[in-house]
Amino acid sequence: MEIYLVRHTETICEQGICYGQSDVNIAEPFEEIFTKIISELPSEAHIFTSPLKRCVILAKHIRENISTISYEEDERLKEMNFGDWELKNWNEIPPEELNPWMEDFVNIPVSNGESFLQLHERTGDFLKDKIFKTKYPVVIVAHAGIIRSILCHQTSLPLKNAFENKVNFGQVIKINF
Repeated sequence: MEIYLVRHTETICEQGICYGQSDVNIAEPFEEIFTKIISELPSEAHIFTSPLKRCVILAKHIRENISTISYEEDERLKEMNFGDWELKNWNEIPPEELNPWMEDFVNIPVSNGESFLQLHERTGDFLKDKIFKTKYPVVIVAHAGIIRSILCHQTSLPLKNAFENKVNFGQVIKINF
């Protein structure tokens, strides 16, 4: 089965801000990159998206421009919950909080947030619940963390190595499950 993993485009946040599940907007103009993204997608697909507006804006644009079998927003596709770190500059996070997480982000949750393992488990639940039941191509509009998790599910890459998967803003990654 063909799956197209699409990362949202750049946000309005300045570089270095940890925005995780904060519902921030995308930077304009975005029409040109949206057109490029659509050119890399199948002409017909199921569309699943994170409910955060930076993904929904793109997913709705895709829905208007390809033949959509179904369109669904799914909470499990939200970016990692960075809890107390949301909307803080990474440099402002106290080292006594940041350093242990950086050494074991897979298992250590952010204060009032989640670990990468928790994100990976909800991504796996989504895949089992939604993706493996369709015969048509699937487009998933999501975040770097979710896309890295899906790539780990597909390749059995250890979670601690998830960042080996580079995921740029507006990038389309086609995989076969």
